[in-house]
Parts: sequence; C-alpha cells; structure tokens
Amino acid sequence: MEDFRRTYLRLCKESGVEPQESVLAQLQATRGSTVGSRLDLSGHSLAVDTCSVLGRVLSKDTVFTQLVLSDCMLSEEGAKVLLSGLFANTTVQVLDLKGNNLRVTGAETVGKLLSRNKTLRRLVLEWNALGMWDEAFSIFCEGLASNSTLSHLDLRNNQVNHQGASELALALKRNSTLEVLDLRWNNIGLLGGRSLLEALQQNRTLLQLEMAGNNIPSDTLKALEQAMDHNADRQSTQRESRGRTQVLSKEIQLLKQEKGRQFLSLMETIDKQRDEMGRSSRSTSVHVGQLQEALSERKSVVNSLTAKLQMNEAALALSEQKNSNLGDMLTRVRAEREEQRERLNRERKKEQEEGVLREGKLLREMQNVTDNNLQLRNKVEEVERRCKSQQQQIFELKQELTNSTAELKLRLAQAEERLDAEKRRSKQALEDLDSLRQKEVEQVTRHLEESERALQERVFKLEAQRIQLEEELSKAKAACVTERAQAEEELGKVRTQIRLEEQERVSSLEEKLRSLRQSRQEVQTHCSQQKQTVAELQAKNGQQSVELDGLRRRIEELQQELSGKDQEKVAEVSRVRVELQEQIGHLQAERTAQGGLKEKINALEREMKVLGSSHREAILDKESELSSLLEKLRLRDAEIQRMREDEAQRASYLQSAILTYVQGSPLASYSPKK
Repeated sequence: MEDFRRTYLRLCKESGVEPQESVLAQLQATRGSTVGSRLDLSGHSLAVDTCSVLGRVLSKDTVFTQLVLSDCMLSEEGAKVLLSGLFANTTVQVLDLKGNNLRVTGAETVGKLLSRNKTLRRLVLEWNALGMWDEAFSIFCEGLASNSTLSHLDLRNNQVNHQGASELALALKRNSTLEVLDLRWNNIGLLGGRSLLEALQQNRTLLQLEMAGNNIPSDTLKALEQAMDHNADRQSTQRESRGRTQVLSKEIQLLKQEKGRQFLSLMETIDKQRDEMGRSSRSTSVHVGQLQEALSERKSVVNSLTAKLQMNEAALALSEQKNSNLGDMLTRVRAEREEQRERLNRERKKEQEEGVLREGKLLREMQNVTDNNLQLRNKVEEVERRCKSQQQQIFELKQELTNSTAELKLRLAQAEERLDAEKRRSKQALEDLDSLRQKEVEQVTRHLEESERALQERVFKLEAQRIQLEEELSKAKAACVTERAQAEEELGKVRTQIRLEEQERVSSLEEKLRSLRQSRQEVQTHCSQQKQTVAELQAKNGQQSVELDGLRRRIEELQQELSGKDQEKVAEVSRVRVELQEQIGHLQAERTAQGGLKEKINALEREMKVLGSSHREAILDKESELSSLLEKLRLRDAEIQRMREDEAQRASYLQSAILTYVQGSPLASYSPKK
C-alpha cells in the first residue's frame, strides 16, 4: 500500500502533475483498512493527467487485485491511458468501470485490454455506451474472443443493438472461459437473440445469461434459458466424470504403488537368499565332504524359490492378459461409440429430409392462402369498379340536372321579359288583362320555383346518397381490412361472410340504382310537363299577339330598350356561366381529393398486406425454429443420458476389473505379510 502511494507521488512529481487530493485520501483510507487488495476510487472525477499516472503505477503494481472506477467521469483519453496501463498488470482480477460513458476509444481500449491481459476474471461495464458504434464494439468483441481468463462480464445499459449482438455471438463461439454474461436493458431485439442462440449451440462454458429488457420474444428467451440449463447439466456431468476418473486414477496409482512395493519386497528377499546361497557355497567349499546333507537341503530351498519365481512369472503373465483384455474392452467401447455416432448422423439426415418435406407443405399452404387473398382482392376491385360506375352515373345526372336548371332559368328569363314587355304595352288598353296575366305569371313562377326547389331537394338527396355510398365504401373497405386480418385464423367462415355481405351490398346498390333511375324518370316527366306548360304559354302568347297587332308600333319603339336589356341579360348569363364553371372546378378539386384519398387507402391496404405476409413469415420461422430446437433438445437429452449411462457402465466395468485383478493376483497374498 505504502509503496503504491510513494510511486504515485514520485511519478506525479516527475511528470509535473499535481497529485489529486481525492486519490491520496482514498489511498490513505485503504492503507488503514483491513482489506488491502481493493482500490476503490468510485465517485471521484479523475483528470487525464491523474489517469496517466495511475496507469503507469498500475502497470507495475503487484498489490491490488480489485480496482473499482465506477462513476469517475472518465474522458475518452483518460480511459485510454488508464486502461493501457493495465495491459501489463498481473494482479488485478476484478475491474469495475460502471457509469463512465465509455464510447469509441473506450470500447477499443477495453478490447485491447481483454486481448493482452491474462489475469482479469471479472469486468463490470454497466451504464456505458459501448454498443453505439459498431466498429469499436467489434474490436471489443474480438478482444473478448481472444481472452482466455475472463469468467464474468457485465454489459447492462450499453445500447447494444442486434448488430452488436451478432458480433458478441461470434466472440462467444470462440471464447471458452466466460461463464456469466449480463446483457440486460439493451436493444438486442429478435435478430440479436437468434444470433446469441446460434452461438450457444457451439459455446459450452456459458452458464448464466441475463437478457431482460431487450425486446426479445418469450420463445427465444426460453430457448436461451434451456441452452444455459444444458450447459450447466453438461458441466455438472463433466465434473462428475472428472471426479470419477480422478478417483479411479488415484486407486489405480495406489494399486500400482502397492504392486511395486510387493515386487521390491520380493526382489529384496531374492537378493537376501542369493547372498545367503553365496555364503553357504563359500562355507561348503571349505567343508564339502562334511556338509553334503546341508547342500541337499539348500538345493531343496533353491527349488522352492524357483517354484515361487515361476508362480510370480505366471502371475505377471495373468496380469498382462488382464491388461490386454482391458485394452480389448476399450476398443470395443470405442467401436460402440463410433456406431452410435453413425446412428446419430443417420437420424439427423432423416430429420433434415423430414424438415424439407414440411417446408414444402408449408409453401403449398402459403400459395393457397395467397390465391385466396388474390380472389378477395379481385372481388374488392370489382366492388370498387361498380362504385366508380355509380359515381359516374351520379355525376352525369348532376350534369343533366344543371343543364335542365340552366335551360329552365333561361326560359323563365325569356318568359319574364316577354311578360314585362306585354305588360308595358298593354298598360293603357288592357288593365284587366294585366291583372289576369299577373296572376298567371305568379302561378307560373310559383310552379317554377316549386319545381326548382323539388329539383334542388332531389339534388341534395342524391348528394346525401352519394355521401352515404362513400361512407358505405369506406365501411366496406374497413370491413375488408378486418376480414383480411381475421382470414388468417378463420378462412372458411370469412369466405361465406364475404359472399353474403357482397350479395347484400350488390342488392342494396341495385336498389339504389333503381331508385336513382326512378328519380331520373320522374325528373324527365317533370321536365316534359314543364315543356307542355311552356307550350301552352306560347299558345297564349300567340293569341295575345294576334289580339295585340295594334300594339306593334309600341313594340318597335321598345325594341331598342329590349336590345339594351338583352345585352345586360347576356352579361348576367356570362356571369352565371363563370360561377357555374367555378363550381365545376371546385367539384373537380373535390373529385381529385377523393382520388388521393382512394390512393392512400390502397397504399394502406398494401401495407397491411405486406405486414400480414411478414407476420405470417415470422410466425412460420418461429414455429420451424421451435420445432428444430425441441428436436435438438430431445436429441441432446438423449445423448447426455446415453453418455451418463456409458460412463456409469465404464466406471462399473473398471471397478469390477480392478477388484478382480486385485483379488485374482497372487501378489495380494504377500501384502499382509509385509
């Protein structure tokens, strides 16, 4: 601790940097604390110069095993300098960089740290922004892939998207030491979840993966959890098998040691006996004649020893035979493994063929559904064509009505002019006739006004009917959209409903057309009646002209005045025509607006169709993935069970073989004597 503080002060003095008081206070506190292997600088804002000095100190430090730099407001340059000092560090095992907003250079420096450092075990990068730039995050993932010591990585709230998840998946395929990975509260999505799931099919060491808050569907999350469970089960089985193999190897080593000891004891006894035989031979050379009986006894002893040696050699031969039998057993087990692998490969091929057949069936079903959708589209287009034809008929009727109203107005104007002229001419001579004529004119004007009102009411009714038709069309389109959405679940029911609705609509439209035709006929009859009335008026005017031949002179005098009034009337007629043209322009603008709305409706319908097709494809992909994952899980469970059974059988075979070998070996009889 004190050495670290001294080196920090010395390097600050050498580089001309003023030591930061918060860092010195923290070093003083850690010097007085009991935990000497933890350096906690969390919450202290570190300048770039301070980071460079700390990096130089940490590159040669051998005291601290935990370095906490959370919420230190590190800049990009400061993080680069500080982390580059940890490249050569050999003691720091836990590094906490939470809440420092590391971005491009920070991600690249952390990736280089992971590729160069060989002692880091736990790395916390929560509340940073490593995933915002794809290139920098790819460098970080390359460093993670090349790392061989990191076991715990925390990447919460780092704005990792689906591309970053794919890079991380590639790194996980190459990494073989990471056990815990926390990716909560990022933006990985469906594609990122799929890429991580594919990576877990190759990674066998990852035991815990946190994926909450990433907009990942529940099925992919379940698949990831199942992959984690499989990895945990696999590691537990490997640990059990390793433990068993270690126990068996220890037992075998103990047996070998015991056999070596027994063999050494036998060799010692043989050497001792040889020494004794040499001594006896020396004594017998001096006393040959006297000790012949002793020699015969020693010969018998030597014969017994040779018999024992032969027995030992036979025991050794038996042990060699047992070893050869164990080797045969191992070869058989290997052959059985190869047969099992071939069977598994055959089953996988069969499953792949079945998957291809299922895909063909699904494609056929998709074609049938598309054909049904095309039929529905054709029906909707036919209904729209009928509506367009009805709109054209309504427009033609409006034009006819406008033309008829204009003609009637002109005729009324002409009749009024004639009546005014006749009134002026017959003021002095025909006052009685004027009163009668005024009454007739008032009746005619009333009748014409009533006819105009009736025509206007009919026009309003026709416009209301047109609005109703447009509303019905919009409702029909909305119903078609809803029916298309429901057609994915209940196609048969929707077909019958659509047919019934189309028949009802066709019948209603036909009834409306009939009513329009009837109204048109009524208007035509009314126009004919008005023509008859105009003819009667013309006949009366003729009679009056016959009666008023004497007033022609006055008519000639008043013709000039009439010509002036005619010019004024022509100007009024032109003004009325201009107003009518403006109204026609407004109607055309409304018609274009309605066409734009129809185009928007068509575009929305296309988008709905595209969304429906994409949703169906996504559902089919998910179903296929679920089926494939379930099959793979079933196969893996079967493989794990088979491996467990095989390992249990092998362990039992080895135990039984060792026991039989120990019990059947003749050397076992000498072990208690020792």
